Amino acid sequence: MHLRADAIVLAVRGHGEHGAVVRAFTRDDGVQPGYVRGGHSGRLRPALQAGNLVQGEWRARTGEQLAALTVELVHSRAPLHREPLPAAALDWVTALTAAALPEAQPYPRLHDGLAGMLDALEAAPAARGWAAALVRYELLLLAELGFGLDLERCVATGATDDLAFVSPRSGGAVSRGAAAGYEDRLLALPRFARVGGPADWTDILAGLALTGHFLARDLLHDRRAEPLAARARLVERLQRAVA
Repeated sequence: MHLRADAIVLAVRGHGEHGAVVRAFTRDDGVQPGYVRGGHSGRLRPALQAGNLVQGEWRARTGEQLAALTVELVHSRAPLHREPLPAAALDWVTALTAAALPEAQPYPRLHDGLAGMLDALEAAPAARGWAAALVRYELLLLAELGFGLDLERCVATGATDDLAFVSPRSGGAVSRGAAAGYEDRLLALPRFARVGGPADWTDILAGLALTGHFLARDLLHDRRAEPLAARARLVERLQRAVA
């Protein structure tokens, strides 16, 4: 096995006294793990930060063996780690991707979506500039892994207009008229999550509540539930920021 590709660093775990096991997301070959010799050294630590873009080279004798990985930094996102809200978003979105995706399966749309989300973090560190992009990335991840929400028509009537809620059980949209009397049992569907466009803070927090429900139920359970703590910290900080 020999692979050379640009990749987004998702997760780094210490291994032995000096090494590290790194999971990085390539566009054409999916999530690839590898062992970086000296990964905890002062020379390599700055490159091996979640969110960084690196050029990786993976080598292994067999497909079952953990590959040896060497990396060169292409683009650092280290400044984001020094700002509380962007750092929390970066921690969450990379942990989510690392936990949810199987290894070595290509997800080019997700790779591009994650790159776009990280670019939005850099371009506009203020949360209003990237929080809506985070919700859209979470919706894309659900869809790419087979848990997409049906936001095109009302699950009760088939109507395609005035869609304002989502059933927490089916993941289908519900029109305002069909939801009458049952609103408290449904999840709010902000317009930007369905058709794009601007979003205010009420919409953004509603979008995060919507995606959070289905991420916890369908993807992040059992052994993969740990990243949800990072999401809870992010949502709490966003709520404090807009209070």
